[in-house]
Amino acid sequence: MKIRSVAAADFPAIVALNEESVEVLAPLSRERLELLHARASYQRVALDRDQVVGFVLAFGSEAEHDSVNFCWFAARYASFLYVDRVVVAAARRGSGVGSLLYDDLFAFARDGGYERVACEIDTDPPNPRSERFHGRFGFRAVGSQQVEYVAGRVVHVSLRCAELARP
Repeated sequence: MKIRSVAAADFPAIVALNEESVEVLAPLSRERLELLHARASYQRVALDRDQVVGFVLAFGSEAEHDSVNFCWFAARYASFLYVDRVVVAAARRGSGVGSLLYDDLFAFARDGGYERVACEIDTDPPNPRSERFHGRFGFRAVGSQQVEYVAGRVVHVSLRCAELARP
């Protein structure tokens, strides 16, 4: 298994992985991915035998991003790396792919001087898999809000931060 930066050739696989988990994610078209790719601070894929089996897309506090959850963090924190989405292929969940991606993400955040990593977790409807995963990385609730996604789908989210140790 290896981690590398996202390339345009990965876009079809990323869109397909996102669609596979769209019940707990905002939809992601090729056009939206291209826009996010141009603005993201961190974007990596996990590969197994050259097949994309997971990805992370994240934005630093200095980035331009229109996510209502990113904006919530931006209004409260000066320094953060916001995880817009982390996705692992259904067949690979529980195999360490997500942890491998997050180990790399946290190293990037520390090296970049960010004070915290931020994300949201759906609480209504609940996402217990994400709750357990993020708990292992030290994410703690710092707020909550209601979010309306495409097609009128409304979810309640818990906004979370994992504080990074300062050197």
